[in-house]
Amino acid sequence: MRIGINGLGRIGRQVLRIALESHHGGLEVVHVNDLASVENLAYLLELDTTYHTRDMKVHGEGNVLLVDGQEISASSEKDPAKLPWGEKGVDVVFEATGMFRTRAGANKHITAGAKKVLISAPGQSMIDGHFVVGVNDHRYDRHRHNIISTASCTTNCLAPVAKVLNEEFGIEHGMINTIHAYTSSQNLVDGQCSKFRRGRAAAANLVPTTTGAAATIGLILPGLAGKLHGCAVRSPLKCGSLLDLTCTLKKGTNVDEVNNVFRHWAEGPLKGILAVDDRELVSSDIVGKPYSAIITTKDTLMVGDKFLKVFAWYDNEWAFSQRCVDMITRMM
Repeated sequence: MRIGINGLGRIGRQVLRIALESHHGGLEVVHVNDLASVENLAYLLELDTTYHTRDMKVHGEGNVLLVDGQEISASSEKDPAKLPWGEKGVDVVFEATGMFRTRAGANKHITAGAKKVLISAPGQSMIDGHFVVGVNDHRYDRHRHNIISTASCTTNCLAPVAKVLNEEFGIEHGMINTIHAYTSSQNLVDGQCSKFRRGRAAAANLVPTTTGAAATIGLILPGLAGKLHGCAVRSPLKCGSLLDLTCTLKKGTNVDEVNNVFRHWAEGPLKGILAVDDRELVSSDIVGKPYSAIITTKDTLMVGDKFLKVFAWYDNEWAFSQRCVDMITRMM
C-alpha cells in the first residue's frame, strides 16, 4: 500500500516513524508534504525531545528525504489539490495538518489522485465516518468509506473504556476530564489566542479548556450519544495524558469486578488496544506505550454499587499514531 502524508507535525512524524520502523507489512510512504524545509523535517525526524534519537539515518536535501537509504519525495505545497498523489500512485493520504477536516477540504486529495483519505482529527461536514480501532472499525467498508477520521487521541482512549463499561454494565450517564499534555495549539509564553486560557504559558500552567471527545463518542458508539459530557485540563507536560471517567452504571457491581472485566477485555477482544496495570503508575511511565488506554486498577473507585470512577492513561502522540497506522492498513 502506497501512503502519502500531508503535514509532518507531531502526529505526522510519529506515523511516518511507525510506518518505517514497524512490521505493518506492505506499507510504503512514498511522498510527504509540509511547509517546513526538507532539511528541517529530516532534523525533526532524527532527533525528538520526547522519544529521543531514533535508530535511523535521516538526510534531507532538495525535495527528497533519505531515511536509512530509502528515498521519500517531499514538497511544500499549500493546496492539496496540487499534490502529486496520482503521479505517485498513492492509495491513502494521511491528512495531519488539522487544516482540511471538511469533506470539501479532504476531497482535494482525491482530486489530486489519492484513492482514500484518513484525517487525524475529528472530521467536519459529513465525512464518510469516524472509526476507532478496536471499537467500531469493523464497520469500515472500503467500498463506501473514502474520507474518514480516526477522531482524536482522547476519543481513542475513551472509546474502548466506554465500550467495555457500556457492554458489561450499561452507562446511564457520565462526565469525563482529560488531564492532557500541552500541544502546539497553546502558547509557550502568555499571548493572544481565540481561546483566552489556551493563550497562557503552556509549560507553566494547568489550563482548563474544552474537549470534543464526549461529543465524538456518540459517532463511535451511538448508544452513548448524549450520555457523556466533559472537559479538559492541559497540563505542563510535553507528553502523557490521563482520562478520568466518572459515570453512573445501570447494573450494580464492585471495584474488583470492574477491574476483572477490564482484564478480560484487555486479554481478549481489545488485546493490544487496552491494557490493565496493577502498579502505581505516573505519566512518564506510559510515554511510548502503544495502548489506546491503560487502566490502573488502584485508581478504580466506587460510591455504592453504580457510581464509578476509572482512570485510563494514554500517550497522546505515540498511541494515537499507532492507531492511525492500524486504520490505514484496513483501508485498502
